[in-house]
Amino acid sequence: MRKLSARWFCLLGFVALVFVATVPAVAVQPDEVLSDGKLETRARALSRELRCMVCQNQSIDDSDAPLARDLRLLVRERLKAGDTDTAIIDFLVARYGQFVLLRPKFEWATALLWLTPLLVLSVGIFADGKAWRSRRNAAESAPESVAPLTPAEKIRLAEIVSGQDRQG
Repeated sequence: MRKLSARWFCLLGFVALVFVATVPAVAVQPDEVLSDGKLETRARALSRELRCMVCQNQSIDDSDAPLARDLRLLVRERLKAGDTDTAIIDFLVARYGQFVLLRPKFEWATALLWLTPLLVLSVGIFADGKAWRSRRNAAESAPESVAPLTPAEKIRLAEIVSGQDRQG
């Protein structure tokens, strides 16, 4: 009976862990939420596109950092003032640079950022192809057949395998 309850406890703990892990992490505080549902939807969409300058790998929608809160409030103020989504993004890019965007625009300044993964993949494919060709060439240049064992070598091999190595 004790093992059964321990198993149920473990199962319950696992289910709780899965539940907690799948709940989306949102840092938006109740006092930040706009009363107009359409504006709030736009604000959340914009917040998911903007990088937290402190956390750097989270959107301001997910970050608890004070700067992220300030940016969320700024986005909501600009929305209430009637700015378009593009105008808000342009304002923040002018203030913080392209780094504020989780997906920076493709420009000459960000070309290296966008093209580096392709370059690394190309180098990897090239290196793999070169290694494959060198292995194939090495296999082709290997001797076609190996000379069979002589009768003396066969006897010696049998002694070694059977553990009766007499010569040392």
